[in-house]
Amino acid sequence: MPGILEGVKSSEDISKLNIKEMNILAAEIRELLITSVSRCGGHLAPNLGVVELSIALHYVFNTAQDRVIWDVGHQSYVHKILTGRKDAMSTLRQYGGLSGFPKSEESIHDAFNTGHSSTSISAALGMAIARDLQRQDYSVVAVIGDGALTGGMAFEALNHAGIEERDLIVILNDNEMSISRNVGAMSGYLNRLRTDPSYSRTKEEIEHHLMRIPGIGPNIARAAGRFKDLLKYLMVPGIWFEELGFTYIGPVNGHDLDELLPVLKNARKMKGPIFIHVITEKGRGYEPARQDPGTFHGVGPFDINTGKAFKKPIKTYTEIFGEYMVERAQTDSQLVAITAAMANGTGLSEFALRYPERFFDTGICEQHAVTLAAGMAKAGLRPVVAMYSTFLQRAYDQIIHDVALQKLPVVFAIDRAGLVGEDGPTHHGVFDLSFLRTIPEFTLMAPSNENELLDMLHTALTINGPVAIRYPRGAGEGVELSQVRQLLPVGEARLMKKGGDLAIMAIGRGVSIASEVACLLEEKGIGTLLVDARFVKPLDIALTTSIGTNYKRLVTIEDNCLEGGFGSAILEVLAANNQQLDVLCMGIPDEFVEQGKVDLLFNYLNMDAVSIVETIINKWPELLGYSRELGLLNFGQN
Repeated sequence: MPGILEGVKSSEDISKLNIKEMNILAAEIRELLITSVSRCGGHLAPNLGVVELSIALHYVFNTAQDRVIWDVGHQSYVHKILTGRKDAMSTLRQYGGLSGFPKSEESIHDAFNTGHSSTSISAALGMAIARDLQRQDYSVVAVIGDGALTGGMAFEALNHAGIEERDLIVILNDNEMSISRNVGAMSGYLNRLRTDPSYSRTKEEIEHHLMRIPGIGPNIARAAGRFKDLLKYLMVPGIWFEELGFTYIGPVNGHDLDELLPVLKNARKMKGPIFIHVITEKGRGYEPARQDPGTFHGVGPFDINTGKAFKKPIKTYTEIFGEYMVERAQTDSQLVAITAAMANGTGLSEFALRYPERFFDTGICEQHAVTLAAGMAKAGLRPVVAMYSTFLQRAYDQIIHDVALQKLPVVFAIDRAGLVGEDGPTHHGVFDLSFLRTIPEFTLMAPSNENELLDMLHTALTINGPVAIRYPRGAGEGVELSQVRQLLPVGEARLMKKGGDLAIMAIGRGVSIASEVACLLEEKGIGTLLVDARFVKPLDIALTTSIGTNYKRLVTIEDNCLEGGFGSAILEVLAANNQQLDVLCMGIPDEFVEQGKVDLLFNYLNMDAVSIVETIINKWPELLGYSRELGLLNFGQN
């Protein structure tokens, strides 16, 4: 027997349902969410928490016309299901499939593309202003989580929105508080009172008539106004938002449609900026996610029955970084760790547990996190800032102004560098080599395997200045971890293989690709010099110019955008030394790369080993059947 969800082809179908049917719909959506995410991976706990809220929004608003903006957007799966995309949920976050975030190219119902935090209120206010200037008529709603509300940009937008006084609804999806029956009943009463149009009209009429009374009218009106403000401070929990110019409504039980629907309906009719505080529960409807919402915030494929992830046995770079931090902290009392709402994601959970006084989670405040680190470093500590590459972009000015200009010894552990896979273009960390290597006083490294990461961390904490180490998401190369830490000579590359026909210089994850390329070329009788650059800044100038002198052909490989990246740095060195060899730079092209498994994306970009070999042969066909021995037995030895 088909369920309610089967009959929901678009959001318009929801308006035909009653409360009982909508609750059945909510249960069916949760079942679809759990099934889909267990196969594809994704953000499960946040979406389970906004099922009723999403249904209510689509009941009250017409998202083909009204603008509903999901902050971050990782909780938009239900929205996608309700806007004609439920049959494509099996393609979620897969190459060519549904994005894991709102995407206006995907649907007219996705009002604004999101993926990073704290942007929704700014975008919503911009749309409200555009609507009014163009004399159009539609509602604008921003849905922002309590985590995203910690971002400074959200506060900037709230401050501006209160001054503008445009018709705008901000919904705070607060999933950190429990829902109390008493709070729910009282808030339901207050919300009905405050959002009922007759209440607003009566209040205005009373003030108007008081002002008309001769002599005592203004005094009584002023007294009434002061009394009203006093009551607000005593009784209204959202007074801070009221002072910013918003009408505060809440807390509202985000899982009770009987309470939620009237609030949204009335808020839609109200004038000016409205702030609705909705309480939800992350992971609702699936016990493993409810018990451990942190793990199920973003999860890979897992077993529905147990909630256990299908995990590879090889340690990830993230885990290795976290273990090193704990080990180092035992002997280094000056070491402190900073992250921006990513303790689990950056591998610092154990550090936070073992050394809570030296662990600092700033919330989603990357700018503050970097300047906080600068202050700590200036006062004698050794801060390590652990952050995803894509989020570090948000703190670029602080990196330059607060850290680099003062040559402060801050270590940036840049996780999820390069292509990250299924999270797609908003999360690919393919710009960090380019935007960091232009900054003076920086040391910039990228490991090719787990031991190099450990050695680079060990080295970084001895450098008296800013250092960045970028490493990819997921498992490493599977090499056996050494118990001995090596201090790397700063700016010195590692010669991995000698050959006379062409040279390959690679960095980070590009080294493993380059190794495979060299093997495939060797099978074709083409000898290759293979170099693990290790450092993007400073570069190994001596080795680079030696290649420029002794080779006619050079290939650079990096997991970063080509513009301004590692290959560009090599070309700059060669040009500065008037060396004119033929160079092929392989990296991320000048485009935003879609989501999909990393191996598939490399293949799409012709960045896998087989494709690179084909590109090399097409560029230099004379290499086939032709081998040139330079006799450089001592080449590259320092």
